Amino acid sequence: MISSSEDILKYINDKSFKKIFVLCGKKSFVNSGAEILLKNISNKEIKLFYKKSEIPILEELIEIIKEIKNFKPDLFLAIGGGAVIDYAKIANVVDIRPDLAELIVNYTYPFKKKYTKLAVIPTTAGSGAEVTSNAVIYVDGIKHSFESELLIPDHFFLVPEFLISAPNKIKASSGFDAIAQALESLVSRKSNDKSVEYASKSLRVSVNSFISFINDPNMKNATEMSIASNLAGKAISISKTTAPHASSYPFTSLFNISHGHAVSLFFEKFFKFNFENIDKSETSFDLNERFNLIFKLFDVPDINSFNSKISLIKKQAKLEDDLTKFNIDIIKSSEDVLKGINLLRLGNNPVKIDGKDIFNIITKN
Repeated sequence: MISSSEDILKYINDKSFKKIFVLCGKKSFVNSGAEILLKNISNKEIKLFYKKSEIPILEELIEIIKEIKNFKPDLFLAIGGGAVIDYAKIANVVDIRPDLAELIVNYTYPFKKKYTKLAVIPTTAGSGAEVTSNAVIYVDGIKHSFESELLIPDHFFLVPEFLISAPNKIKASSGFDAIAQALESLVSRKSNDKSVEYASKSLRVSVNSFISFINDPNMKNATEMSIASNLAGKAISISKTTAPHASSYPFTSLFNISHGHAVSLFFEKFFKFNFENIDKSETSFDLNERFNLIFKLFDVPDINSFNSKISLIKKQAKLEDDLTKFNIDIIKSSEDVLKGINLLRLGNNPVKIDGKDIFNIITKN
């Protein structure tokens, strides 16, 4: 599962690859050490494209697709966090067409085939995008999902040393995303024995390594978070995410709060809502047993202790959840927030939850 720079070079220097299109974030590309890696590639034509938007947006996606089609690579290499990898996954299967925005919004894009071979190298530990069959794109400020087996990269490399230089804010946001994915996977209506196995393994690592990785980003902690993120990605590729993720996207698009941070804002409240409504659950499994597994993984006796531990983790990671600190008037903004909620993800929640429930969760202390 864990790779080295030498493994990447061996793969890229394969004689069958003559033209390589590299999509990356400029800062992470330089700071992670990936830029030095590419300087060791010989006898290849390489084109670099630096993403500009913090979140994957349709306008930049179209720009990337045009660049790929003009360059005609035989290897598409994505180096970066979740946004870079999502861009790459979508750009490798989507054509530019007049009705593209409409197809995305209506979740009706007719996937046919990949344009070329796609390899990804994450520079953050959190999204698990290197193993998932979905990717996100924002159209007019609203998040939409693509889902297809064609979106799964052909190859991925987990290189812990590439994670170490990321700013603590990114380590915190992406790391919490990994924890949230695993937890949401455990209670998702679509979870099964395999997703439970992946999610449980992920949490056994991340619960103990997350804060350590922020405070002491050495190779051991980077390796553990890389593995935890990958396992969480495998879990949600099966089960998908639930209400905390579904409700996070408007906080990213409207208020520029990073994805994992946005997921953390009301996390405890959503899990308490699910726990308090276990008798209304619509799952094929015993939701109470699943919560008992979560409590065991977090070494706590009940939901209040679990939420206290999540709150402590957020505090240690400096993930602020007081909306006034972001100058957000949630009452005034609630209509726009509710419009931006991802209904597909919301449908995976173990307990039926509607706009009124979410309004109460996000507006009440």
